[in-house]
Amino acid sequence: MDMIRKPTERFSDRVDDYVKYRPGYPPAVLDCLRVHCGLVATAVIADIGSGTGKLTQLLLDNGNRVYAVEPNDPMRLAAEILFAQNPHFISSKGTAEQTTLSDHSIDLITVGQAFHWFDAAKTRIEFQRILKPEAFVALIWNTRKVDGTPFMQAFENVLRAYSPDYKIVHHSHNDHKINELFTTGCQTCTLSNQQDFDFAGLKGRALSSSYAPAPDNPQHIPFVKALQTLFNEFEQNGRIYFDYATQVFYGRL
Repeated sequence: MDMIRKPTERFSDRVDDYVKYRPGYPPAVLDCLRVHCGLVATAVIADIGSGTGKLTQLLLDNGNRVYAVEPNDPMRLAAEILFAQNPHFISSKGTAEQTTLSDHSIDLITVGQAFHWFDAAKTRIEFQRILKPEAFVALIWNTRKVDGTPFMQAFENVLRAYSPDYKIVHHSHNDHKINELFTTGCQTCTLSNQQDFDFAGLKGRALSSSYAPAPDNPQHIPFVKALQTLFNEFEQNGRIYFDYATQVFYGRL
C-alpha cells in the first residue's frame, strides 16, 4: 500500500501532475506576509518542503532570495529546471528537521502545503537555529472547500469512496502540530483561491494527490471513471471550478 512510503517519497511518481495541476498561491499571500511578518523584497527566505516550487515562485516574483529546501529528488529537480535562470533561487537538498542552512541566516521561513509531514518538535529546534532574532514563520495551505459547492462535496465523496489512503493522509486537522511549533500561539489570514479545469485537468489534479489510486492500483480505473461521471454532471461550458481557502498561520518561535 502507498502508505508505507516515506513522506519524502510519496510524490515521486506524481511530479508531472503536481507541476501542471496543483494550484499556486494567490498574490494576497504576499500582502499578508508584508503586513504581519514584515516581508520586504530584500528579505532572505527559506521555503521549507518547497516541492516543485509553487510557493517559491510567488516569493521569487516578489524579488526575494529564496533557499528552496526539498528532500524529494524528482520534485526538487522540477523546481531546479523551472528556476534555472533565476539567480535568487538556491536549491538545497534537506528536510525541515535538517535544512543544511546556516545559523541565524534567514529573515522569514515559509512552508507551503508541507508542514503536516514534519516532526513539529524537531522542526521547531531547527527553525530556531536558522532564523534571525524576531523573525517569523508562515505555514500556508491551499485547503479545498469541501462543502463550498455541490461539485466540491461530490468530489470529496469520490475521494472517500475510491481512495483508502485519503482517510489516513487527510490534512484538515493540523492544530496539534501547529501548536507544537508555535508554543506561544499564532495568527491567521484566510484568503480565496480558485482553479478551473477541463476533464484532463480534473483528472490530473486528482491524481496529483499522494493518496489517489495509482495506475497499478485496482481502484485506479474505477476512480477515473467516477471522475468522468462527476465532470459530466457538473461541467459548465466544458469547465469545472475548484475552490480553496488559502490559510496562512504565522508567528514567531
